[in-house]
Amino acid sequence: MKSATGTLINSGFSSVLSDFKEITKVRLAVSVVFSSIAGYFLGAYELQWSAILLLAFGGYCMVGASNAFNQVIERDLDALMKRTQNRPIPSGRMSVSSAMTTAVILTVLGIVALYILSPKTAMFGAISIFLYTSVYTPLKTKTPLAVFVGAIPGAIPFMLGWVAATDDFGIEPGTLFMIQFFWQFPHFWALGWMLDEDYKKGGFKMLPTGKKDTGTVLQIILYTIWMIVISIMPVFGFTGRLHLSIPAAVIVLVMGVVMLIFAFKLYEKRDNKTARSLMLASVSYITLMQIVYVIDKFI
Repeated sequence: MKSATGTLINSGFSSVLSDFKEITKVRLAVSVVFSSIAGYFLGAYELQWSAILLLAFGGYCMVGASNAFNQVIERDLDALMKRTQNRPIPSGRMSVSSAMTTAVILTVLGIVALYILSPKTAMFGAISIFLYTSVYTPLKTKTPLAVFVGAIPGAIPFMLGWVAATDDFGIEPGTLFMIQFFWQFPHFWALGWMLDEDYKKGGFKMLPTGKKDTGTVLQIILYTIWMIVISIMPVFGFTGRLHLSIPAAVIVLVMGVVMLIFAFKLYEKRDNKTARSLMLASVSYITLMQIVYVIDKFI
């Protein structure tokens, strides 16, 4: 009897944990935390592990809160799409009130944790939640410009780490912001290309022209080029304390060109398989680029 009860409790806990991970989009949240910590390493004069832990915790809470609010708002639309219909709310595993409570608690915990680091860090975190939930989310069914708005909170994490380390906003975190801002467009448009049919079931307008056409791919190529240019800009000494050595800049440039090649392949083939390859290349690029930046600072 005790064994059966214990099994039931463990099963219930696993289910709750699984739903929590899904409502906060754990993989996305972890990637955001990674970007924030990379920014912290770049900005810090000396590493403070207590600050890194606060940044990781606060960053996860803020992203998790944004995703939970988003899933509350879009619960009826999520039920229409294959990729989202099994999420905790549309599937009935989590009530709207429970999801809202989770989102509010994460928001408070996240802002408090980031405020302990610095008021500026908390301010940017709060701006990110507001833009994502109150502007980007409702715009997704209205206009493709939603992706532009969504790119702002999406670009804050890399910058946030620098601000957390220095309590200052200048050319350096501004550059980190712009790198990740321009990266958002090829990444999300590749994703939007892959999921276009499903997105349309929910009424989402994710592609810049509204179609999988030449105009969309040309914009993907253009924004990828801008991303590459800004990513290597620190090598020219225009970005304050944010430096990049020539070897590191060459590595970042090569990685960017690889991503650009995938964008040109999408122009040539116009299929979902190639769009997926571009999306995966973009994920690899942003992660490896941040690693190169951090390693280059410390060697």
